[in-house]
Amino acid sequence: MQLQSGAANSLEAAELIDERPDERLDTARLEPYLRAHLEGAEGPLSVRQFNGGKANLTYLIRFGSNEFVLRRPPLGPIPPGAHDMRREHRVLSVLHRRFPLAPRSLVLCEDESIIGAVFLVEERRHGFVIRDDIPPEFAGRPELNRCIGLALIDALADLHGVPPAEIGLGDLGRPEGFLERQLSGWTRRWQAAQGGERAEEAAAEMQPVLDWLGRHLPQSGAAALLHNDYRLDNCLLDTADPGHIVAVLDWDMCTQGDPLADLGYVLNYWVEPGDNPEWRDIASMPTWRDGFPSRADAIARYAARTGFNIDPILWHQVFASFKLAVIIQQIYIRFVRGQTQDQRFRYYYRRVLGLAAKARLLAGLSSHA
Repeated sequence: MQLQSGAANSLEAAELIDERPDERLDTARLEPYLRAHLEGAEGPLSVRQFNGGKANLTYLIRFGSNEFVLRRPPLGPIPPGAHDMRREHRVLSVLHRRFPLAPRSLVLCEDESIIGAVFLVEERRHGFVIRDDIPPEFAGRPELNRCIGLALIDALADLHGVPPAEIGLGDLGRPEGFLERQLSGWTRRWQAAQGGERAEEAAAEMQPVLDWLGRHLPQSGAAALLHNDYRLDNCLLDTADPGHIVAVLDWDMCTQGDPLADLGYVLNYWVEPGDNPEWRDIASMPTWRDGFPSRADAIARYAARTGFNIDPILWHQVFASFKLAVIIQQIYIRFVRGQTQDQRFRYYYRRVLGLAAKARLLAGLSSHA
C-alpha cells in the first residue's frame, strides 16, 4: 500500500512537538559545538522534540535542510549504568556495517557543560512508529499486521546473528554469568526506586516473583548482541510499506548476553486477543489485532530463523515482566520526586502493580504467594 506523500508526512509529523518547557536544549552552547563537530551543520538551526520517548530525551535537529537526531539522558539523577549515551554511540558507530537497521551515530559529546549531559547525534531515518494501535491509514488489514509481526521477530533474529567481534564489539558487556547479574542488578534497581502510591503493596506483590526467578534461574545461553529494550515502538516502519522496518532505535542498553532475554522482553508486550484486557493498558503492542502472529508463532519463527534452544523462554517472559515493572517504577519515582513534570507518569504505579500480577500469573503464583 503506497501512501500519498501528505499522509506519510503526517505520520512522521505526529511524532514531533515543540520542546517541553523543562526539557529545552540550550542552543546558545549547543549550536556552536555542533557547527564545529558535525558534518552538515550548515544553515539556520531549528529544534523540535520527539514526543514518544518516556525516558531518554530525543530531538530533531535541523540545519537548513539537513536533519539529525540528538539523544540525551532524562533530567535528574540517573541510575548507574542506565541511559548510557557513550555505550549507544559506541554501538551505533559500527553496528550499521552488519545490521543495516541500526542508525549510524555521528558525534558523541562528553562535555556536560554543553547541554547538561553527555549526548550523541545520529543520522535521521524516516518512518513512523506504531505504539498503542495501528494507525487508521493501515487499519483493517490482517495480512499487513502479520507482516509487521514477522518483520519484528526477523529483525531481532538477524541482530542476534551478528558476530560482535567482527565489528569491534567483542568486549561489550560481560556475557559470562549474564542472567545472574541481570536478576541481581534489576532487583537492586527495584529496591532503589521504591516509593509513591501503594509502594508497600507493590513490593509485597513482587516479592514472590523475585523468589521464583531465583529458584528457576536457567544457565545463560551462548552470548549474542542484545538490544535490551526491543519492542515495536522502538522500530521505525516504512510509511510506504509498513511491513518493512527501516530502523531499530534506542540502543543505550545494548550489551552481550543470552539472546532469549530480548525475545522474552518483546513477548512481554505481545498481547493476544484472549489475554487479560488490563495487559493491553499496562504495556502492549497492537498484536491483539487480527492477523498478528501469536506468541507461540513468534517463538517458533525466532527458533527456526536462529536455530537457538528456546526451552527456557518462560523464565525470560517472567523476568521481562519484572524488568519492565522496574523501568516503569523508575520513571514513576522521577515524577514523585519532582525530577520531571510530565503528567503522563502520574499514575504509572498502576502499571507496576499490573505487571507484578502478570508476572505472578505467568509463573503460576497466586497473590502474596
